[in-house]
Amino acid sequence: MSHGFELLQEATIAEIATHVRRYRHRTGAQLMSLSNDDENKVFGVTFRTPVSDSTGVAHILEHAVLCGSRRYPVKEPFLELLKGSLHTFLNAFTYPDRTCYPVASQNLQDFYHLIDVYLDAVFHPLLTPFVLQQEGWHYNLEHPDQRLAYSGVVYNEMKGDYSDPESRLLTTVQQSLFPDTVYRYDAGGDPEHIPALSFQQFQRYHEEHYHPGNALIWFYGDDDPRRRLELLDGILGEFAPRESTPVVAPQTLNASPHRLQQYYAASDTDKALVTVNWLLPADLDTDTRRMLRILEHVLLGMPGSPLRRTLIESGLGEDLTGAGLETELIQPYLSVGLKGVQLGSEQAVEKLVLETLERIGQEGIDAAQRAAALNTIDFALRENNTGSVPRGLALMLRALSAWVYAGDPFERLGFERSMERLRERLCRQPRYLEEMLQRYIIDNRHRTTVMLLPDAALERRRQVDEELRLERVKAAMTAADLQAVAAATAELRRRQSAPDRPEDLARIPMLQRSDLPRQARTIPTDIGRIESSPCLFHDLQTNGIAYIDVGLNLRTWRQEWLSYLPLFGRMLLEMDTRKRDYVELGQWIGSKTGGLHARNLISVRRDTGEPVVWLFLRGKVLSDRVGDVLEIMAEVLLCGRCDQRQRFRQIVLEEKAQEEMSLVAEGSRFVATRLGAHFHPSGGILEQIRGVSYVGFLRQLIGRIEHDWDAVQADLEQLREAVVSRPCMLVNVTLPEAQRGAVEGALGGFLDRFPDAPRVRPEWHIQPLTEDEALLAPTQVNHVGKAASLFPLGFRYSGMAATVARFLAASWLWEQVRVQGGAYGAACSLDPFTGVLQYTSYRDPNLGATLERFDASGRFLRQLDLTDTELTRAIIGAVGDMDQYQLPDARGFTAAARHLSHVTDAYRQQIRDEVLATRKEDFTAMAEVLDRAAAAGHVVVLAGTHAVDEAVAAGLKEPRRTPLF
Repeated sequence: MSHGFELLQEATIAEIATHVRRYRHRTGAQLMSLSNDDENKVFGVTFRTPVSDSTGVAHILEHAVLCGSRRYPVKEPFLELLKGSLHTFLNAFTYPDRTCYPVASQNLQDFYHLIDVYLDAVFHPLLTPFVLQQEGWHYNLEHPDQRLAYSGVVYNEMKGDYSDPESRLLTTVQQSLFPDTVYRYDAGGDPEHIPALSFQQFQRYHEEHYHPGNALIWFYGDDDPRRRLELLDGILGEFAPRESTPVVAPQTLNASPHRLQQYYAASDTDKALVTVNWLLPADLDTDTRRMLRILEHVLLGMPGSPLRRTLIESGLGEDLTGAGLETELIQPYLSVGLKGVQLGSEQAVEKLVLETLERIGQEGIDAAQRAAALNTIDFALRENNTGSVPRGLALMLRALSAWVYAGDPFERLGFERSMERLRERLCRQPRYLEEMLQRYIIDNRHRTTVMLLPDAALERRRQVDEELRLERVKAAMTAADLQAVAAATAELRRRQSAPDRPEDLARIPMLQRSDLPRQARTIPTDIGRIESSPCLFHDLQTNGIAYIDVGLNLRTWRQEWLSYLPLFGRMLLEMDTRKRDYVELGQWIGSKTGGLHARNLISVRRDTGEPVVWLFLRGKVLSDRVGDVLEIMAEVLLCGRCDQRQRFRQIVLEEKAQEEMSLVAEGSRFVATRLGAHFHPSGGILEQIRGVSYVGFLRQLIGRIEHDWDAVQADLEQLREAVVSRPCMLVNVTLPEAQRGAVEGALGGFLDRFPDAPRVRPEWHIQPLTEDEALLAPTQVNHVGKAASLFPLGFRYSGMAATVARFLAASWLWEQVRVQGGAYGAACSLDPFTGVLQYTSYRDPNLGATLERFDASGRFLRQLDLTDTELTRAIIGAVGDMDQYQLPDARGFTAAARHLSHVTDAYRQQIRDEVLATRKEDFTAMAEVLDRAAAAGHVVVLAGTHAVDEAVAAGLKEPRRTPLF
């Protein structure tokens, strides 16, 4: 025993270079303590939180516990941490059966601060009816004579979720497969059921589930493992031992399949979403789960995978949909299907899926496909590339997939022996994947087919139903009841707008400015040339992997080709070459590399303001196999075919379906991109490749492929020809210096294969958008944006301005748009190179009121009585944004982007110095600029027609209306 903890299990897991200890505290709390040399430290506490209804109690509680606690009795300690921490991760999330509270930081003292606030939040929250009203739901009534309404952050978040077709599909799939378990409920909350949640139920749920006996605690990184035990015992020690919440019960497998039909809100479409889904047994071991992952990759993971290819080439739909292999619940399930399905073809999709799987099982899996899938999964495990998510958090979530169900978390962390066993089995039993397919899928009768059909009247019907419910509620109230509701609304507003007491704010732990590193972090970059092409080398430790990026400068393209950019990247990797078809190409990539993908870089040259537009082919490979990835890149660039009409059409349909499904789900992204097109050519380019204009281009391109293919093919051939030459290329390499020599030799041979002829650079005349605009979509909530270019208003960008803009988002906008307005989120960004200031809100019940709050930002800053503590928090938060943790491949690419945008280390140091020197006077100075921006800005919203009509009737200037569907 040590600090109340008993050591239960211990091992060194070589493949993740980590020593792992598992403990149980005398209160019943369980701890996984992982020690290694990763400076990006991670802590998390997870509770089993099964639900028995769809009121969203677990989800609302996830929000609510972060709204003040015993030691930190301020309105939102979470917000104070967001304002002034060096965190690399700070969030919480609700699963169907558990709730996780993870934090991460590279700074040890900051890490302890985050842990302290989070543990007090989960174990000692100040849960009041007003917290439930703010984060969950409440009746909104300013005056007894006005119309009654619902509001609340989670309520509006889930209204947005219920407007997203693919989110609705995945929830319906889960509910169809688990009809007898807790998974049949919506843990996030159904907007129709959320108002049934009472404060007593809410409070009791916390008492039942948020105690140490039900806690699964995680530590990871280079901090002192003994300090972890001491710190936790000091917090857990006041609790008595208690049993944990029982593990959720698995679903008994049914003996017969069934179909389920649901609807999604649509406007003028006859397209359905269809998935076929199988529930698997709960008692699958780790080896079987990994083999199923390999099988999934064989079936679906590559462009030429047999199930994927058959579905796409069938013409029954436009793109794949479904969860694939889902392994984070107590039972795995497989879900696959098509979106963009013509009405009447739903059962044909089901039939095709089943017949294709039967055929694959009988004919067998191609050996090259199997080898590519095995290599891809193995490489991904070894690389452990978690992107922007801290590695420790990704490992925590992997371990929880067993741990939360009373399984062994160690089994999910190691993989070397498991993968070796799988390789041996596949070698001994070449048809083992086919046997698994037969056993777990083809012969599995616990199967559902979910059909999500469009309903043009659904959104309006939901709105009318809500209004009728509220009318009935109001009609049943007495005059005294109405007065009480109005008084409660006023009191909630008063509490939301009342400042925290300075002495309470002072309790929130924070760093000091003296704790902040003065020097900007740099990335080692050596700039050279090979065969007349610039080559950047970054001497970083990569665990035996070489990251090779080959960039193509698209300034040689004609302006009308710009919208082809995302398609061009896919075309290179997903169409035939003159040497092999796209199926063989995918197998080659999968078997020889860790992956190859295309990435666009759209930026601005800092010194000239000129747009920077590049396409990068990004590959990763074992450092002694660099020749393989370069050979693949050379073939796709030099030998790719542009004459495959049907294959290109399939890619365009997939892209169109993905973007159309994103219009509502990622509404704030489309609003922000559309706004950017009002001010700078780079914003106009981004709108053409990621915005509403791109969706329109894809829709028109389908018709051109059908009726004018020769012209489309000519475009593809010419745009390829315009960039495939050494003067248009840049190579970016990330690997240790000791391996550079061998790579340089391979690069010389690679670049020598490309022509050295210069390319013409045509003039671009990208016209800015000029009108305010309402993007009309079937959605219950809105995405609201306003932006202005500050440079014409006399503004000069500095680090001080960045500090103020960040503070504005984390204070005024958070409090006004999210807390008081009920939106799920709000943001403020300031582009240093274009001077564009942009406000956006996300899943927002308001429209005109949010725009008013945006415009009042200057007044807020002018009236702000900023304390020294608030100023310090603002500076710390801005420095934290500048010092975000990145893995080696991301650091190498960031360095290339800085090089192309002429962002020097000297400039970055200047901005950092200015951030650190921010004064209170800078906030007041910024207020004048924001006042001018309010008058000069443009508005773009994505909303339903009814919401726009109401806003115009209330005084909003009539925008141009653009239906999205």
